[in-house]
Amino acid sequence: MPSAGPGVAVPPAAWPTGRLLSAAARRIERAWDSYLGRWSLTHASLPVLAVLAGGPRSQREIARDLHVTEQTTSRMLAGLERTGYVRRERHAEDRRRHVVAITAAGWEALRALDDPGAVERLATASLDGAEVEALRALLLRIVESELPEG
Repeated sequence: MPSAGPGVAVPPAAWPTGRLLSAAARRIERAWDSYLGRWSLTHASLPVLAVLAGGPRSQREIARDLHVTEQTTSRMLAGLERTGYVRRERHAEDRRRHVVAITAAGWEALRALDDPGAVERLATASLDGAEVEALRALLLRIVESELPEG
């Protein structure tokens, strides 16, 4: 990356593509989290509700479905319990185990968030229709291809 010298910021136009993509992703993630904040949710906790929309699950199953650790899942579930979006209940056959289920409030939040255009607007507000289509095609190519390690 070119250096602009001490104390001089390198403008985004001079950044490598990977840095631009990472910076754009962080900006969109912050905007998405701000939007989800209306429901006391984050980009990390929303998928838990989506998984539970398929029916009650154990903490281990949720972690597996989301490809995260049980410890991470536990933290997310604690927050979702505080907001009243999920509840833990005893397993029907094994009283030693607990399952997590989505509550009526959780369903309400999911329904309120069921606006595909909301995320699209957050991510593409500064682009026209043709630019959005081009961006989608390029992102799909990146996501679906094998990238070299390091």
